[in-house]
Amino acid sequence: MSIMNDKWIMEQAAAGMIDPYAAYQVTSDKDNNRLISYGVSSFGYDMRVADEWAIYDPQSGHQRHVIDPKNLPNTFSWKANDILIEPNKFVLCRSLERFKIPEDVVCIVVGKSTYARCGLIVNVTPLEPGWEGHITIELSNTAEYPIRVYANEGIAQILFYKGERPATTYADRHGKYQNQVGIVLPRMKD
Repeated sequence: MSIMNDKWIMEQAAAGMIDPYAAYQVTSDKDNNRLISYGVSSFGYDMRVADEWAIYDPQSGHQRHVIDPKNLPNTFSWKANDILIEPNKFVLCRSLERFKIPEDVVCIVVGKSTYARCGLIVNVTPLEPGWEGHITIELSNTAEYPIRVYANEGIAQILFYKGERPATTYADRHGKYQNQVGIVLPRMKD
């Protein structure tokens, strides 16, 4: 298994693996305002976070405010250009980009250092061979103070590892998160 470089990522992105995508590291906008970087890097792709946010509704009436993946509380969703995540709070969001992972590639997603150094934990499960859709992202504030997160800017880096095609891809087994659009809550397989 090999980690794939910028040349491979740009070729695959142009063929539809990442949409939309930036073929270089974007660090400022057209007005020269600084941005948290996104785009192709030497051995990865820094994805952006969309302007959609969701939290589990603490007023949903569940006993002891338990988040149970088999019996989810209601969620409160909204759109905004940024979000302030309070200490010890958890927010769901999604990638701006849509991904179509090749059948012989698995991806690991790691948080960007800019946010990590503020105390923000960015969690995404592996992107399996043949999976496609928007990535649902989990954000947790471990700091003592609120952390601001900016929509349409970098949030995490995707590392692409290429190997032999597995016997069964995520698409082959009709995975429960295949072709997800927007923020997708936990699902149970039928």
